[in-house]
Amino acid sequence: MTGINWRLEGDYFEACNCDTVCPCVFLGNPDQGECDVTVAWHNEKGHFDSTHLDGLNVVGVFHTPGNMWTGPKWKVALYLDERATKEQADALGKIYSGKAGGFFGVIAEFIGEIAGVRPVPIKFEMDGRKRILQIPSAIDLTIEGIEGGDKSKEVTISNKPMAVAPGFAAVVAKSTKNSYSDHGMKWDNSGKNGFYSRFAYAP
Repeated sequence: MTGINWRLEGDYFEACNCDTVCPCVFLGNPDQGECDVTVAWHNEKGHFDSTHLDGLNVVGVFHTPGNMWTGPKWKVALYLDERATKEQADALGKIYSGKAGGFFGVIAEFIGEIAGVRPVPIKFEMDGRKRILQIPSAIDLTIEGIEGGDKSKEVTISNKPMAVAPGFAAVVAKSTKNSYSDHGMKWDNSGKNGFYSRFAYAP
């Protein structure tokens, strides 16, 4: 799929079962020996060739049974915004599966199993330092940025070796809700690590 002109930008957040701050972003081993992480993207602006992707949401759920970089490989489930047309869903699927290259093309090398890809209603909300994600009967997730020494500023990590949004400082957060049940995977990791920031991807 080389030569396809595409770009996405917007807001993302994630939450996992590691304690704050997750060692995986520094290429370390997960706190619990394995990592269960949910990542949500709101594509504020985007296109795939002539297909516009503005306003659409995507969610990825990842089970990594060891160190993210040294293996074993990951199990992944992908959820696409049910509001997307067939053309938009196809475009999002190509980008987020890594077939269109870029950041997700690199990530695809670490994936061993895709548990499923399906359209669902995705609730993605931002309210100050709070981020909310809900997918009926599958995901209930809320994170909130932690309070720093200067309460007027967010606590951030810059230039970390592993980033879902390369080039953007990650705001450190903690989940107040983090439950998942689908594709034979189930957990409640409330009270654990979270991050959020802007993002921008291209080939």
